[in-house]
Amino acid sequence: MQHEPRDWLTSLRVYLRAPVVTLLFLGFSAGLPYLLVFSTLTAWLEDSGVEVAAIGFFSWVGLLYSIKLFWAPIVDRVRLPLIGRFLGQRRSWMLLGQTLIAAGLVGLSGLDPAGHLPLVAAFALLTAFGAATQDIVIDAYRIESGEASIQAAMASTYIIGYRIGIVMAGAGALYIADAASWAIAYLSMAILVSIGMITVLVRPEPPRPQSLTVVLFHPRVKRFLRHSRDRRHWQRQTGVWLIAAVICPISDFFQRYGRLALWLLVFIGLYRISDISMAAMANPLYLSLGFTKSDIASVTKVFGVLMTIGGGVLGGLLVVRYGIGRMLIVGALTVALTNLLFSLLAIGGDSLALLIVAITGDNLANGLASTVFIAFLSSLTSRTYTATQYALFSSLMTLPGKFIGGFSGLVVADVGYASFFGIVCLLGLPAVALAWWLNRRLPTLGPDSDEGRDENSEEDERDTESGATEHNDREPASLR
Repeated sequence: MQHEPRDWLTSLRVYLRAPVVTLLFLGFSAGLPYLLVFSTLTAWLEDSGVEVAAIGFFSWVGLLYSIKLFWAPIVDRVRLPLIGRFLGQRRSWMLLGQTLIAAGLVGLSGLDPAGHLPLVAAFALLTAFGAATQDIVIDAYRIESGEASIQAAMASTYIIGYRIGIVMAGAGALYIADAASWAIAYLSMAILVSIGMITVLVRPEPPRPQSLTVVLFHPRVKRFLRHSRDRRHWQRQTGVWLIAAVICPISDFFQRYGRLALWLLVFIGLYRISDISMAAMANPLYLSLGFTKSDIASVTKVFGVLMTIGGGVLGGLLVVRYGIGRMLIVGALTVALTNLLFSLLAIGGDSLALLIVAITGDNLANGLASTVFIAFLSSLTSRTYTATQYALFSSLMTLPGKFIGGFSGLVVADVGYASFFGIVCLLGLPAVALAWWLNRRLPTLGPDSDEGRDENSEEDERDTESGATEHNDREPASLR
């Protein structure tokens, strides 16, 4: 991962490139629906007189974001009829996801939650499903539409757009609801989905090194066909699809990285464990110290978002200048250490200055680390199986932190806030050690090098194309 530093002007120019600017708008499209099925929706339900017990069940809507891995292979491999022919694989699925989001938001805008709670749940699920599907495609689109040297900058603008979308869906929707009505607020958010739709229509489909036909001639698929000649047609057809869409993406990762693959998966699970596991206790800390809701909103939701955006831009710039490897170490270290700022806040009491310092450090670190880590995950992803592999990585990234975070309240009750955030800081140190270790063992993952990913893609293509050539580039008879 060693990388020669560039001059700052050259590093900054990367933000003017079309693929990088594109991710600003796609990031907005991804961030917009998130709060509209979470906190903004629960605020509407509370305002409409829905019982608190019923509101709690709406948190399950968010499970669709966590299980997107299950339909990512379909998004990755199946071409949509009609629209797929005109827009291509990625753009057609992206537009479908955005259409589902808009339809769900329009449906919500026409309902009174108090009298139509089941319909509200159905449209919220539709919106969340469309949003999770869009996330799968945007991740694949980002990786495929830019070379490795600009992935960090693309991740940076994506985070900026995402945060703007969240602010619009949070504060923006609340302002509109207060000035007009909740129906107008959700209808306005549905109209804003058009920003993503226009982006999809004006930007080109990214190149893909392998078509589905080539993947279907993977050696694993060919072996299955040879050993399943006595099975029924539909069984062979299903088996071929599952191997090509599910087994091949996973086996590809392990074949490329060998024994190192398990350490990479451990690293992915540990990198964000520090900031994710502490998230549930941040607001309770602020309230326990006596900060007003207005103070918390102003510092964490407005000022904090600006700091996250600043950290994202800084992270993209530093990766271009110094490389992914070094910045992975810096990102992991800063995310861990900034938890100590919350320990200091817990000890110092209701000092607004300390709150601002803690939010500044935490959000800058999170923005920087998120940008660097997205670029790192993108470098691990094979362009042959982009959506499936990245969905696996992104799901694994949040799972350990969310699991541990469930016990955070018990720890705080036992040892207090100051000690809790110290423990969370220690949780982040293994990620720092692994980042340093991997930096010495993965020299091909620098931002100027596509070697790790592209060489593998070329090898896969040679292996599978040899089989395709034997069959005159036609799909196996069992699939027709």
